[in-house]
Amino acid sequence: MYTFEISDIIRQPNENITLTFRDLSGNYPRYKAGQFLTLSFLFGEREVRRSYSFSSSPDIDEPIGITVKRVDNGEISRLLHHRMRVGDRIEVLAPQGLFYYEPEDEIERTLILFGAGVGVTPLFSILKTALVAEKRTKVVLVYSNGSPERTVFYNELLDWQKEYKDRFTIVWIFSNAKNLLNARLNREFLIRIVKENMPEHGDIIFYTCGPVFYMDLVRFTLLGMGYPDENIRRETFHFPEEEEDEDEHEEQPVDMTSYDIVLQFQDHEYKLTIPYNKTILDVGLEHKIRLPYSCKSGMCSTCISQCVEGSVRMDYNEVLTDREVANGRCLICVAHPLTERTVIKVL
Repeated sequence: MYTFEISDIIRQPNENITLTFRDLSGNYPRYKAGQFLTLSFLFGEREVRRSYSFSSSPDIDEPIGITVKRVDNGEISRLLHHRMRVGDRIEVLAPQGLFYYEPEDEIERTLILFGAGVGVTPLFSILKTALVAEKRTKVVLVYSNGSPERTVFYNELLDWQKEYKDRFTIVWIFSNAKNLLNARLNREFLIRIVKENMPEHGDIIFYTCGPVFYMDLVRFTLLGMGYPDENIRRETFHFPEEEEDEDEHEEQPVDMTSYDIVLQFQDHEYKLTIPYNKTILDVGLEHKIRLPYSCKSGMCSTCISQCVEGSVRMDYNEVLTDREVANGRCLICVAHPLTERTVIKVL
């Protein structure tokens, strides 16, 4: 754990705030543009973690910053919006996330970034890094919002576009636009944007962050245009507090057996019994094992582990590829063992 102190709270449009921090520990590891920061709060003996993307860039002279949307029933988002003050201290974890951009000084490429609403947060980090740390990279931001007044980083993005007018293009998409054909991102609009910004030289890489249906539209359209899946990178912008109640008609799992497993973590082995209705992470935390986790919903990479023996099923997976799953990788926050004496090694 590391200790951060809030250095500023910046009010943003559409019920968002940007928090900037000072590192009181003095040894916080360097993060990558696009990654996220996990905050940890203790309420008595109950620990609650929430992850928020960095809106700052590690490649420019600015404090570490995250941007947080207020969620009506969100325990932590409401705390951050209404109770935290400049000077307050927060415990945080090391930076995490596989959705990131690593600049290469002399490379020539085009980045096309698709963001919806506050999903622009990690893209803002990425575009700043690409423009500052690379001399030949061109960036296109396709940014969907309700209106300019509801757009996070609207003025900041205009300033970046002015400074890098030869390498940075913004395609604003506002749902209140009079031209209804361009009021929302759709397949034909997306194809036109990509074709208009096709590079003459160098690679092209796509990043997208927003609701799942939005990212599916982007991904399937790009795949249909012939772009390889490895060039399309996505970050699910997910609020744990917005989880809906489980459908009362949802079918019960077929296998309701409890299984004994061996959990390997930091050179220790723990023998645990996992009931059918709890995940490996749930039981590990109940036994006071300080396992790495963040989202608890299969949407980040913090708890990636290896199934060494036996097998598991996952409730949800937004991170691992089919090949990785076939090779035994799993996310313990959504994983349930399927065989006795399953062995899981936390990476």
